[in-house]
Amino acid sequence: MSVNWHEAVLGQLEFYWDFHLRPRLEGLTDDEYLWEPVDGCWSLRPDDSGALVMDEARPEPVPPPVTTIAWRMTHVGRDVLGIRARAFFGPHEGLEDAGMFDRRLWPEPLPATADGAVAMLEAAYGHWRGAIAALSDVEFEAPLGPKGEAYDRDSMGALVLHLNREVMAHGAEICLLRDLYRASFGKRPKRSAEQQRRFDELLEKGITENRELLELLAKDD
Repeated sequence: MSVNWHEAVLGQLEFYWDFHLRPRLEGLTDDEYLWEPVDGCWSLRPDDSGALVMDEARPEPVPPPVTTIAWRMTHVGRDVLGIRARAFFGPHEGLEDAGMFDRRLWPEPLPATADGAVAMLEAAYGHWRGAIAALSDVEFEAPLGPKGEAYDRDSMGALVLHLNREVMAHGAEICLLRDLYRASFGKRPKRSAEQQRRFDELLEKGITENRELLELLAKDD
């Protein structure tokens, strides 16, 4: 039996977003978003102009600092998905030659609130997911070209696999930080009505034959 890797790789990201990461962002508060569980955390902080910027350093310290939910959501929304989506699929007026690491492609202010971060992440995910879904299988397997910079010979499919891994790794850290915050300061809110509606809708679509396992994966603590 042949495997449609375009469909399978995209389905991996969709499943993770729909049943793991996005549900776990429900009820995120500003306190959680900016919570620094230890000294020396990397987060978002105002620069001399008052604009929020991400803490970072080159080369990255070893081991890297603990990061806040704000840092990780911004990294995923802007750097992992948002800039890549704009580099390859637009809009990039005046920056048509910009590569997939070029932060000029994301001039918007970084989100100061949890709601703003969720909205940014949803928009970036939707842009990336929609663009990848629209590719033909030939385009999915084609080299990235100049926009891939040092990875120009890698295929778009290889980049999607890499970004899936990035989203899942950072998403797991976000979920863990929410668990630590809940254990320290109170219980995480139960599934919202909108989250429940989306969950039931996806179940009806038959995303998996194993309904019992799917419900267990998405079950609240």
